[in-house]
Amino acid sequence: MPLLSAPPAAVRGYQPDAADLEQFRHVQRLAYAAAEAVAKELKPGMTEKQAARLQEVWLLDHGVTDWFHSPFAWFGDRTAFQGFKVALQFLPTNRRLEENMPFILDNAPVVNGYVADIGYAGVLGENPILDLLLDDLAAHRALILDLIRQRQPMSEVSRAVDRLILQQGHAPRHKAYPFETLAHTVQPMPPRKRQTPTTLFKFGLQAVESLGRLGLVARRQGWSPIWSSNESSNHAPVPGLWAVEPHLGFHGVGAKFEELLVITEDDAYWLDDESPHVRRWKERGLWPVDATAGRAVA
Repeated sequence: MPLLSAPPAAVRGYQPDAADLEQFRHVQRLAYAAAEAVAKELKPGMTEKQAARLQEVWLLDHGVTDWFHSPFAWFGDRTAFQGFKVALQFLPTNRRLEENMPFILDNAPVVNGYVADIGYAGVLGENPILDLLLDDLAAHRALILDLIRQRQPMSEVSRAVDRLILQQGHAPRHKAYPFETLAHTVQPMPPRKRQTPTTLFKFGLQAVESLGRLGLVARRQGWSPIWSSNESSNHAPVPGLWAVEPHLGFHGVGAKFEELLVITEDDAYWLDDESPHVRRWKERGLWPVDATAGRAVA
């Protein structure tokens, strides 16, 4: 294994202040509010395309000015990315929702340059497999934070997530994403040049341009804006905001959360402890979690 590299001084340039973090938190809460509102409107027979469009309309009606990516929706076995091989398969389809079918809603809005990227898993009715996956995700939120605070290499943190998923008896379905992405960095977007949000394969053009520039800078500096188990992420935690999305799959059902993790020079913390999945764990007595034991703290 190559020697662990520390992020160079230039990488430490983006450190959001308290006011910035409050704006990011506001947008993340808005994104989750959209997912929760649309989840309540889902009915049998609705398609993924309709669910994605409902999120889009809700967010635009609530002040969204651009997209990191416009909304996605996945139903049934598509929540586990069954058979996904190419990026186009992630786009919403005409797959129809049925009773007791799991779903994932995902959106990434921008408000005045501040970005969120969230994932929300639910079910139309009841699904015990989904309940199991959602419960098991709690240990991953604790594990990721604990290892980043230990200043473990980002690739090793991702590998630890993969190992825990396998120990739980599930499959790490985030590895189906392009570049096997567990997370990606998030930075403020520059002022939008266009009057209306414009997307390319669901990603905002401003986001694509910003990611391209950031990727070139990161490569020169020796780190990756895509956090994965691959050697490209074999470096110390890079300060900034990271949209983290561990994704578990089991018997054709998938579940994930996605939310922003704040990494500083010497610490880390989740941007918001009032996200829907954390509220659910608290209600079920599953949070907080002992990261070393992988179980709820008594």
